[in-house]
Amino acid sequence: MRAVLLGTAAGGGFPQWNCACGPCEAARAGRLRSRTQDCLAVSGDGEDWWLFNASPDVRAQLVATAALAPGPGPRDTPVRGVVLTDAELDHALGLLALRGAAGTEVRATSTVLDALRGDLDLRGVLDGYSPWTWREVEPHEPFELRGGLVVTAVPVSGKRPRYAAASAVGSDWVVAYRVEDQRTGGVLVYAPCLATWPHELERLLADADVLLLDGTFHSAGEMGASTGGTHGQAAMGHLPITASLPELRRHPGVRRIYTHLNNTNPVLDPDSPEHAELVAAGVEVPPDGTVVEI
Repeated sequence: MRAVLLGTAAGGGFPQWNCACGPCEAARAGRLRSRTQDCLAVSGDGEDWWLFNASPDVRAQLVATAALAPGPGPRDTPVRGVVLTDAELDHALGLLALRGAAGTEVRATSTVLDALRGDLDLRGVLDGYSPWTWREVEPHEPFELRGGLVVTAVPVSGKRPRYAAASAVGSDWVVAYRVEDQRTGGVLVYAPCLATWPHELERLLADADVLLLDGTFHSAGEMGASTGGTHGQAAMGHLPITASLPELRRHPGVRRIYTHLNNTNPVLDPDSPEHAELVAAGVEVPPDGTVVEI
């Protein structure tokens, strides 16, 4: 199994267009590497590729990744479909950029599919362009993806997108995915949104080779401190690194990677003490385009 970290930043990317915090200014000056919004591509055979989430930056991400180039026919693509962890705009708006690809398959929980139909009506817009297949994912029920992958969704959070604040639908708003290579038995766990450290995640790590984990904020009060605002971790629904890193230390046999990094996060700076702490713990914050072999 091969995974490509197409994007590793949280919503808005890095630098964020309307932010003049320290890290964003350093990125604009070229002192820190820019990052696009979180998105992952996975393949079991090197020919059939699946996107996990579709960020607003997905067009640039696909163009920058040789393995996802179109061909051999003029409209052939190795991208078979998209698997959504949630209904957040940062993870679903990229579907609009893929609208011309007939036969695309989208998988998500019923809660997410309902939100994309009723609260946002993204599905209605897309169905007017090309025939797509929308498939419901049942939590804890494995399903197969073309190319030799077996995927299982595990609910990890009830955080709903702001546009669906009044929705009365379901509770499985955010899931993590366990992706297994049928040929090798290798296991990847992808959890870019995490409000707490659930027991289900502990079970997923029992046989995982690689974990891609929510690293949005380093600390709970980080965004307010960096921008002068009142935002905090509790309101944003992301478990900070200060809370998840102690849990990761208990799993040294798993390759542990933080993704979905907010533009205010000090670990973006490889010279920061926060980044050094991760290195000492054997935890990574690799850049966009990193290829992970499992």
